[in-house]
Amino acid sequence: MRDLNRAIQRHLQARLQPHGVAPGAWYFLRVLWEEDGITQRDLARRVGMMEPTAVIALRGIEAQGWIHRVRSETDKRKVHIFLTAAGRDLREVLVPEAHEVNALATRNLSEDEARMLRALLRRARANFPAGD
Repeated sequence: MRDLNRAIQRHLQARLQPHGVAPGAWYFLRVLWEEDGITQRDLARRVGMMEPTAVIALRGIEAQGWIHRVRSETDKRKVHIFLTAAGRDLREVLVPEAHEVNALATRNLSEDEARMLRALLRRARANFPAGD
């Protein structure tokens, strides 16, 4: 599993790099494409990163112009992360790249085998608490 994960990560990174997207940014963007405006704390948790480390990564993503941060009006401790138009537009470019990497990983499998692999991986992942 480790070797497969490393190969997938290498291929994904090679496809993200021409678009100026670091692998770390990819994980934040994926979450935000599903739930824009999430708090910085929840975003860090979903990506599986400690909040102070996430803050550093988010600064870089913000410098790229893909997100902006807004402090909560009701709770000044909370910061919400929102995609910019450029950040939203990246979805149309990057998601097909990720799909190509997944297709490459399963190219020698039948449709049934690929479906079974995904199901087995989901079941294996479910053995661990969320966030691990």
